[in-house]
Amino acid sequence: MSETRTLYDEDFVAWSQQQADALRSTARGGTNQALDWENLAEEIESLGRSERRELGSRIRAIIEHLLKLEYSAAIEPRHGWRSSVRSARVEIEDILEMSPSLKNGLDSAMAAELRRAIRLVISNFEEYGEADRTVLARLRAATYTTDQILGDWFPPEPPKP
Repeated sequence: MSETRTLYDEDFVAWSQQQADALRSTARGGTNQALDWENLAEEIESLGRSERRELGSRIRAIIEHLLKLEYSAAIEPRHGWRSSVRSARVEIEDILEMSPSLKNGLDSAMAAELRRAIRLVISNFEEYGEADRTVLARLRAATYTTDQILGDWFPPEPPKP
């Protein structure tokens, strides 16, 4: 049991998957405990999925605001976008410290969230009249590295009018 406690402390997502597997294995092996084994396993597993969703949401917020900082002509909300990026980066550090196994899927999560963030920014730019053909083409082709998303990088500030 001490190994399980250590895994819980070291990697919550891996622990939740291990516990769900153990519950299912116990149910298959037969037990006289009147527990809803499959639903218990699903609930435990959902805790890990929740962490994955939170990680994806934070990545998407970072990318969305990096895109706006890079491609928007707007001046006023820039400070808020930068602040949002910094906060999301700290939250991701916390998530990955609690569940280091999530690092394994980081590249695919970033690729998926890049596509989602681009869609959101395009919609936002269209709504606010910032969507000329050149900007839309550049947005659709945008990419960021892991270091740009999770590190201290910000796009250069646009020239002052």
